[in-house]
Amino acid sequence: MHIYFLQHTAYDGPARLTDWLTGMGHSHNVCHLYADEAPPRLEDCDALIVLDGYQDIDDSERYPWLKREKKLLARALKSGKPVLGIGMGAQLLAAGLGAVVSPGTHAETGWHSVTLAPESPFDLPERFEAFHWHRTIFGLPDDALPLGSSAASPVQGFAWDAGRVIGLQCRLEVTDASAAALVEHAPESLQTAGPFVQNRDEIFADPRRFDHLAALLDRVLVRWLASTAN
Repeated sequence: MHIYFLQHTAYDGPARLTDWLTGMGHSHNVCHLYADEAPPRLEDCDALIVLDGYQDIDDSERYPWLKREKKLLARALKSGKPVLGIGMGAQLLAAGLGAVVSPGTHAETGWHSVTLAPESPFDLPERFEAFHWHRTIFGLPDDALPLGSSAASPVQGFAWDAGRVIGLQCRLEVTDASAAALVEHAPESLQTAGPFVQNRDEIFADPRRFDHLAALLDRVLVRWLASTAN
């Protein structure tokens, strides 16, 4: 399969996702939307991965490329092709499916536990630790199944259309290096007061945490790309 990434910031890229796709024999390209690159044609890819970003998904005045991206995602949702959204990408997919996207009560930054929902279709442990970097939350779209919840976010993700479309609030793709880039380029996220905001030392206290994410990401991606297999 050929997968296109939609990237929203220069410093927050695909991270572990590229190695996984290459290792599984898939090819990929990256569209740098923040640099005003034109979104790909849906016909030029077999699947889309929509990455995280700091932008407000409704602020098309400051980020006019959002209009083009939303049109592409609307087509993708109807196309039958796999679509995966992470962070801001999940927010865009949730909004495209009619769910409410809004600021959360608390920012959620660093390592926090996610509890799998009883009806969750995801092949993940009943409770696992994931990386988080967000303040915005979203509701569960109609006809979607929830991933689970954390103390700060009631919906940590969803699967729609038998798992063809997946939205992840939590960040399973991050590595030590990609997390360091977030801390370097968006330090204000660590300066927000709140019970679910960790500092730099807490985030990098145990490097093995990033390694543990790899197995979780693998489970999600294998099921996602198998959702439309013939």
